[in-house]
Amino acid sequence: MASISTSARPATSSSPATNGQTYRGPFAIMTILFFMWGFMNVWNDILIPRLKEAFHLDYFHAMLVQLAFFGAYSLGGLIYYLISMYSGDPINRIGYKRGVIIGLLISASGSALIFPAASIASYACILSALFIIGLGLAMLQIAANPYVTILGPERTASSRLNLSQGFNSFGTTIGPIIGGWLIFTVFTRPGVHGADSVKFPYLGFAAVYILLAVFFAFAHVPNFTNKEQITHGAGALKYPHTVLGMIAIFMYVGGEISTGSAIVNFLGTERLGKIARETASGYLSFYWGGLMIGRFMGAFALSDMRKSLKRTLVVATPVTAFLVILALPALNQALHLGWDRATELCSLSNALRYGTFLALLLAAFFLSEGKPHRMVALFSVVIICLLATGIMTAGETAKWAILCVGLFCSVMWCNIFSLAIEGLGPLKSQASSLLIIAILGGALLPPTQGAVADRWGIQFSFVVPIVAFAYIAFYGLYGYRAGRHLADAPASTMAAAEPVESR
Repeated sequence: MASISTSARPATSSSPATNGQTYRGPFAIMTILFFMWGFMNVWNDILIPRLKEAFHLDYFHAMLVQLAFFGAYSLGGLIYYLISMYSGDPINRIGYKRGVIIGLLISASGSALIFPAASIASYACILSALFIIGLGLAMLQIAANPYVTILGPERTASSRLNLSQGFNSFGTTIGPIIGGWLIFTVFTRPGVHGADSVKFPYLGFAAVYILLAVFFAFAHVPNFTNKEQITHGAGALKYPHTVLGMIAIFMYVGGEISTGSAIVNFLGTERLGKIARETASGYLSFYWGGLMIGRFMGAFALSDMRKSLKRTLVVATPVTAFLVILALPALNQALHLGWDRATELCSLSNALRYGTFLALLLAAFFLSEGKPHRMVALFSVVIICLLATGIMTAGETAKWAILCVGLFCSVMWCNIFSLAIEGLGPLKSQASSLLIIAILGGALLPPTQGAVADRWGIQFSFVVPIVAFAYIAFYGLYGYRAGRHLADAPASTMAAAEPVESR
């Protein structure tokens, strides 16, 4: 099979940035990759209550799962940035394709280490293994996110990133259901330490990561190297909209992760009806499924397709999601599928409650008028209102207010990311590493929320993500355009990634 490499050349008519060309085949392969790591990496929300019980931890120490995992993201991004600062951007040398493969193999090694760590029932060793997984995913994120943005014209970069992240969220939607079933039911044995139940699932993850790396190595996708424009120095840090975007990513990842990490324990409180962990882990699918629905809507809303088709697809997405949720119990009964938990979660009352928030999401999309910065600002305001409702109310109102935060988190990562790297040309992968450093928010905000929960209760602890989304609203209103005129220079000298087939 012929391999694809890319040499750095001046912008020509054949470059995706200048003539509107989109690499649909490689983009389709990337969406599969996004789905797989989404499915595998939402499991931290299942690990937290499992390990909290197994090692008799308080909320703060249980949330160290997220500190280890997302702290590795930040450290990995920092290492990458320092290397690019002093020796030139590594991805410009090795290409995006090889960057993805390296990330997958590092994550495979970390997943495999969960087995011995759980066998000796060492919480510290489990955290260390999660740290290694996070290092691999940092490399994967640094390569994959900007790779998706350059697989077509820059004006539709947010649309492509939302679409690929939509498939990622499909993985995170089904992940909690399957993860809760495996960890709390299939691999749980009486009289055995609770950590034992995570061994075989993560061993399976290691195998999947390796298979993905092999598949991607032989896949016919452009590598996009840019060896002729290896730059040194601070680079992307010179641009205010990128620096403020780093803070926005810090706040967004921290807010999203801390909210999702608290849901299982939140639903188990007396004010929420003491929902069992197995059922509560299933409710996580509404949270992460909301990101999937919103990201598909964002992909359509931000695309360059004709206006009538765009509106039709934006409306059809939440309507379809609602009908699927509504029909699942009847489908289960008719086909005798035995999805007892899914039937319970998708009852008529739950479907109607979720449908109300889907209608609110649709209204927010139309009010944002297909503008990424307006979505970021408006959706942040809605999230703040939902979190405040979750704090001040109880029962079904509080439950669905928190679960539906995911619907409005949906477009945040993609829009903030694309706004922060827009116009940076060959500095995009370096800027991407800076944004990955900012994933540190996912490491620091969950333990912060855990500390607040230990002192004032899990329900009040949602004040932490409220503060985070207040800053994100600022970024959508002003931060995204701070100093944007400085980005004109690199944009005008951008080296296009023009694929050249080598044999």
